[in-house]
Amino acid sequence: MQVGRRIAVEARRPALVASITLAVVLVFDQFTKAVIRAALHPGESITLVTDIFYISHVRNTGAAFGLLPGARPVFVATSLVVVLAILAYWIQWKPRTRWLLVATALVAGGAIGNLIDRVMAGRVTDFLEVRGFPVFNVADSSILVGVGLLIVWILFGPEPHPESENEDEVSDSTTDAVSTLLPDEPRCDGP
Repeated sequence: MQVGRRIAVEARRPALVASITLAVVLVFDQFTKAVIRAALHPGESITLVTDIFYISHVRNTGAAFGLLPGARPVFVATSLVVVLAILAYWIQWKPRTRWLLVATALVAGGAIGNLIDRVMAGRVTDFLEVRGFPVFNVADSSILVGVGLLIVWILFGPEPHPESENEDEVSDSTTDAVSTLLPDEPRCDGP
């Protein structure tokens, strides 16, 4: 029997990692959109880096990056499905890996951020303009980064461990995985 084993907060409370990530994305997204709506008229733009980067107030009735304008009911339904699927994943599989928690929370936070705009205003406020790309916002960026992290995880993440009949073996493998992910945490094995 092992006594005194320390496991990081992220391992004991994965919901905390996901909740904090989702909340930061959502608050930052809604705050930046509110600032843009208050500071710029639709169509108005501020040059930050000439011919490269602008802050431009765009009312987007389409999907991320302005794709498929005018299909609001489809985008509302898609956002709801994505958020509910991520919630079901968290409940069913209880992921403990920070990589997966952060990636799925980024996608959920971005989806909720744009969903709020679509439900409240019928359109999404976009404002980040990089020449050669459609205008986007924090929520779009969050979704893109989250999906990118999930793709990297799928392609290069650790292989799943086979289920073990012995509960102690499962506990040890979970602790070993957490220790690998959190190398700075001291590990104390008791007698």
